[in-house]
This record gives sequence, C-alpha cells and structure tokens, in this order.
Amino acid sequence: MGKTKKHYAVAKGIKPGIYNAWFGSEGAEEQVRGFSGALYKGFASLTEAQRWLENPASFGRISGKANSLKVPSTRPSPGETAIYTDGGCRGNPGPGGYGVIIVTGEKRIEFADGFRLTTNNRMEMMACIAALRALKTPADVILYSDSRYVVNGIDKGWARKWRANNWMRTKSEAAENSDLWAQLLDLCDSHRVQFVWVPGHAGHPENERCDELATAAAQGADLKEDRAYVQGRTRVSERSLRRED
Repeated sequence: MGKTKKHYAVAKGIKPGIYNAWFGSEGAEEQVRGFSGALYKGFASLTEAQRWLENPASFGRISGKANSLKVPSTRPSPGETAIYTDGGCRGNPGPGGYGVIIVTGEKRIEFADGFRLTTNNRMEMMACIAALRALKTPADVILYSDSRYVVNGIDKGWARKWRANNWMRTKSEAAENSDLWAQLLDLCDSHRVQFVWVPGHAGHPENERCDELATAAAQGADLKEDRAYVQGRTRVSERSLRRED
C-alpha cells in the first residue's frame, strides 16, 4: 500500500490531459482504454502530474521510477475473468487490508476488507482467496498480483510441496500462513487460474485502484480479527514462556 493517487496525467490517449478520477465518464480510464500505446501515470499531487505531462521522458530523473506505461486492456478475453488484487498493512504486523477488482465481460465489481492485526503477506493472500470465492461457478481466471510471495508460491509449486510435506517448509521449519495456502490451493483446484505478477506502484491502473481500496480498508473503523494469525502468535508466545520457565 502506498500514497493514494488523486490525479492522472494522460500523455497519449483519446484526449490527453490531467484527470482527477480514474473511473467514470470524466475519468482517465476512458481516455486510455483500448488506445494502442497509451501512456499515463497517477500522482498524489497536481503539481507532479503537470510536471510529468509537460515532459514525461524527463520525469524519471526526478522520481527514480518508470515514467510511463503501455496500458493493457482492462477487459479480459471472451470467456475469461480478470482478477486484480492488492493487500498490505501498516507496521507489518499491524492493521491491514486488501482490495479486489473482478472483471468479467462488461461486468466489474470492487470490494475490500480490513483487519486489526495481520501481515502484508496474509493480506495479499486473503485478497486472492476472497476474489476466487466470489466466483459462483468454475471459471477461467487470470489473477494479477504484485506479490511475488503469492505468485511464486503457486507457480513454482512451493505451496503444493509444503502441503505434501504436512505444511513443513523444511524438515525443521513450518511453512508460514499454511491456513491461507490450503484455502488458496483448494480454490485453484476449483477454477483454472493463471497467476500474473505485476510491479506494484508502477502505474498499472487496476493495481493502483486495488491499493486505494486496501489502504482505505486498513484505515476503517470496525476492523475484523485475523483469528488464525492472532491464535498463531498466541501459541508462539506460550511456547516461548514455557521455554523460559
């Protein structure tokens, strides 16, 4: 989770300019959707957006980051469902949240949730789990995440190996977040899921929006309890106390 983007500069699109929203009839998304080679970037301040729009190529020297993005279509291929997720927390562990976007054909939904005490990795995983659970029937899914932990855990077969070894990462070390890995693997068995890693905070529109949703959820008033995480911390503390005795 990072700074909330409030201004979007479109350098190449249907109508270049600065927009104060991403979605909607007056938003930047309308200007770049389906536009071949569209270039844009989101900013926290209007001044930064104006400076970038004046000379996009030079902005990288100021920010140290990529200054443009070829925007992919936000619409999945016919018969596919696109899922975008993000999660994080303040303090790690600390208050956390996740955000989800699901796009199927012309239908798009967004949702988020927040927790009092959790970790970055758990929020990234919960986002994927919540998204896949929201699908009512088996589906062909492309799931975009900026968490290498999640993407590699599935694509490189780590999670399945841990499960086969009774959730042991090594002979002496248990795999973390086994409760969530178990749920995610079961959901992947119910759907045909392709995980795709995207760089975080690099201007990808859906990733940026999920970040906004996750940040807002983590800052909510009535946060839920990540019971499995809290119970796990309690068990670790009790074992430590017994060793000290």
